[in-house]
Amino acid sequence: MSALSYQSGFGNEFASEALAGALPEGRNSPQRVAHGLYAEQLSGTAFTAPRHANRRSWLYRIRPAAGHEPFALQPRTAFHNDFDDVATTPNTLRWDPLPLPTAPTDFIEGLTTFAGNGGAAAQSGIGIHLYAANRSMQNRFFYDADGELLIVPQLGRLRLATEFGVLEIEPQEIAVIPRGVRFRVELLDGTARGYVAENFGALLRLPDLGPIGSNGLANPRDFLAPVAAYEDIDGDIELLAKFQGRLWSAKTDHSPLDVVAWHGNYVPYKYDLRRFNTIGSISYDHPDPSIFLVLHSPSDMPGTSNMDFVIFPPRWLVAENTFRPPWFHRNIASEFMGLIHGAYDAKAGGFVPGGASLHNSMTAHGPDAASFEKASAADTSRPDHVVDTMAFMFETRAVIRPTRQALESPQWQHDYYRCWQGLTKHFRHPQN
Repeated sequence: MSALSYQSGFGNEFASEALAGALPEGRNSPQRVAHGLYAEQLSGTAFTAPRHANRRSWLYRIRPAAGHEPFALQPRTAFHNDFDDVATTPNTLRWDPLPLPTAPTDFIEGLTTFAGNGGAAAQSGIGIHLYAANRSMQNRFFYDADGELLIVPQLGRLRLATEFGVLEIEPQEIAVIPRGVRFRVELLDGTARGYVAENFGALLRLPDLGPIGSNGLANPRDFLAPVAAYEDIDGDIELLAKFQGRLWSAKTDHSPLDVVAWHGNYVPYKYDLRRFNTIGSISYDHPDPSIFLVLHSPSDMPGTSNMDFVIFPPRWLVAENTFRPPWFHRNIASEFMGLIHGAYDAKAGGFVPGGASLHNSMTAHGPDAASFEKASAADTSRPDHVVDTMAFMFETRAVIRPTRQALESPQWQHDYYRCWQGLTKHFRHPQN
């Protein structure tokens, strides 16, 4: 971790200035801003959203964000929202990690869309992308007008230079870049690989804790926002935008990261997954995976989510007389899993860091044959300490549609179904 400064607390009203006196006192938008700056408001929710749900920030910048040439539509890339290009299969799917590129490839160039549903036009659903890159973004910046971005590194540290300041994240940390916020991705280790969820629906938030009470799961104080850090740089700059599922490019003559001061609650933030306060059964039975929920985007139907971000971190398993790994199940929800670090306790092999799996709505899945036999024979009078692991899941109420490029990818494991073929018949009728 570098010596960067952060502010803690999820969803709070923050204020930060990189130059003394740049923040107005007592007024949001004075007639003349100090230091010759421009005032600009960035709204992430409707103006009339309830106070507790309203997200917006005031930016005091060197030049307004509108100062660029017209956008031009770019040729189609591997980063898109084409989720209806091929028939959606009910089969279980799994992929090996993306190979690291050999040609120069930055974060945006290295994004490959694997699956998704809905889209920006409907303002619901998610896009699921994997990235593999080997160079920093140079003289180019990006913003996503379609959704907020949840970035999950698996290999290599990232430096996210945003309009609000700088976030640095490493594997087992995450960052969220709000819809519309401009940023640049720098690679701190030369190469990088990981996952991105693009949330088209309601903004991600912490879940209510219900009977858990006031403490547990992800604590608000552990979410960190950047402090103001501006760039006053002129030059030939490219501004990339993702709008209605396509990439657009515009020229500008200066860095868009020229915000000298800001205040509000619509900000980028980071979170260390290793700080998650895991909860589990200390008597019997296997609790639902909702106890591992970090962030969620609620839907318009109570009790269901547009998107959930769930993790499976190191933890103690102590339930007695219980099959401790995830049981065999079929869900109304759809699950896209990734592995950041180590091994996943419900799969004996084939699911490796950087890989992914997709189990869609009502598609049967669960532990493979080897994991089932091991767990069935385990001595549950003794605790089991699950260590050296960090898996996650993007879960949604809607079917997750794999893209053509995911189904034609050489990383697709065509024999994934075989991991359940070794589950033999144990049934014996008492009269036989």
